[in-house]
Parts: sequence; C-alpha cells; structure tokens
Amino acid sequence: MEFLHTMVRVEDLNASMHFYCDLLGLIEVKRYDSESGRFTLVYLAAPGQLEEAKSSFKPTIELTYNWDKEQYNGGRNFGHLAFSVDNIYDACNTLMSAGVVINRPPRCGHMAFVQSPDGISIELLQKGEALPAQEPWCSMKNTGSW
Repeated sequence: MEFLHTMVRVEDLNASMHFYCDLLGLIEVKRYDSESGRFTLVYLAAPGQLEEAKSSFKPTIELTYNWDKEQYNGGRNFGHLAFSVDNIYDACNTLMSAGVVINRPPRCGHMAFVQSPDGISIELLQKGEALPAQEPWCSMKNTGSW
C-alpha cells in the first residue's frame, strides 16, 4: 500500500493557493480543469518531495475546487495535514504576519497548529529535535480549535 494524496475541497481556490503555496511553501505539480464536470483539481507537493511528486503525483495534496458555489463545513472531521518545517518559529512568524491565527502555538519548539482558509487543521512539526523554547511562543495561549 502507498499513500497517494489527500483531497481537500476548497471554496476559494485563490485563497487556498495563497495559503498552501505562498505561505506554507508547497508547489503546484499538476492542474486539471474539467469543463463538463465544472471543477478544477490542483495537486501540490512539498519542496523536499517535489521530484517524486512530478513523476508520480504522490505524495500530494489535491485541492478540489467545484465551480458551482458550495459551502463545506466540518473541515476538522478528517483530522489534519502534517508538514515538517526547518524552523517552526520562522514558519509560524510567516503565517502570523500574513494574518493566519496560530491556533496552537509552538510553545515546546516542536509542534504548532493553524487552519487553512477552509478550516482544515494543519500541523507543523519541527524537523529533528525541538528548538529551545522562546517568547512570544512560550506565553501564547491556544486560540480556537485544531
């Protein structure tokens, strides 16, 4: 068995592309527009797995954008997407500077949670050993849910 992709339905493709690509750093590897089905599929990969994703489209996140307006509720019901990051504090600073709420700050220097524009929980994990605890993260409280 192999993991292929995670599919996430999105309400606003531009907002989602900004979040996943511009802020988290994922890279688009494939896009498919279906006129008859009235949807767009966008496959995204992490930079460290880009070459594999280009050849096999795995492991990827598939953003599914239905052209006819739909509202999706309960983004948390499937769990979360997890990404390792080189520096958890830098990643959280980038997201927070762009207006993303850090739902579970990286108080321990190892783990944080944020949400995508569609309410999907995103777990950020520090690569390797946890970084030494530092402010303002140590004092931050949890916000909302993840």
